[in-house]
Amino acid sequence: MSFEIDVITLFPEMFDAITKYGITGRASKNEIFRLHTWNPRSFARDNYRTVDDSPYGGGPGMIMLAPPLDEAITRAKIRQLSEGINETKVIYLSPQGKLLDHEKVLQLTKLEGMILLCGRYEGIDERIIMRQVDEEISIGNYVISGGELAAMVLVDSIVRHIPGALGSPNSAREDSFSNHLLEFPQYTRPEIYRGDSVPSILLSGDHAKIDRWRLQQSLGKTWLRRPDLLELKYKQGISKEEEELLEEFKRTPNFRIN
Repeated sequence: MSFEIDVITLFPEMFDAITKYGITGRASKNEIFRLHTWNPRSFARDNYRTVDDSPYGGGPGMIMLAPPLDEAITRAKIRQLSEGINETKVIYLSPQGKLLDHEKVLQLTKLEGMILLCGRYEGIDERIIMRQVDEEISIGNYVISGGELAAMVLVDSIVRHIPGALGSPNSAREDSFSNHLLEFPQYTRPEIYRGDSVPSILLSGDHAKIDRWRLQQSLGKTWLRRPDLLELKYKQGISKEEEELLEEFKRTPNFRIN
């Protein structure tokens, strides 16, 4: 059974970027996941298909109306139930939500489906959050024009972990953040480019040494660039070998990522 995703959005065409291109496009074509969009304008209650109004209490901007959103979410829930989806969540993409991270992505992949609510303007009526939303998620401490881009980020990050979406089953496991570590440096042809050579160990054919080098580079890169992730790694449990590799890396002149 495919992973079912319903999106509540005023701009359904934006999601062609997910369903028609790249890894997610192939996964959609192969029905590894299915994405359905619902436009709140279809559920507007006047001839002008109005979906927003000025906020009570005054203030700049407009707020998305509760009734069209409520109806769209309800229809999405009914559709998912008709597909046999019993475990789903309504997620509102919002700068007020919990920051998206690797652990949250893995948690969401265990669901059978999800309903993503994309806000616009100055936000949505709070009563929809109270009535319909299970969780709010943010992709960063900044503001963008609407929830569509954030929803696409979330969908892309989840689809990568659905079996069959990637060419190699090991690809997702080796991604950055999969073990609270950044990915090691990668190289391909030519062997020498503008005077810079591929590290000789990668040409040695000794896979045990290559694995050890890659682990050390991941540890070192994380220590240099994302010490917050390294703290999580220590809390999770770091092996004696990893500690030794990191200390060896720190003794490398200029802490260079080779």
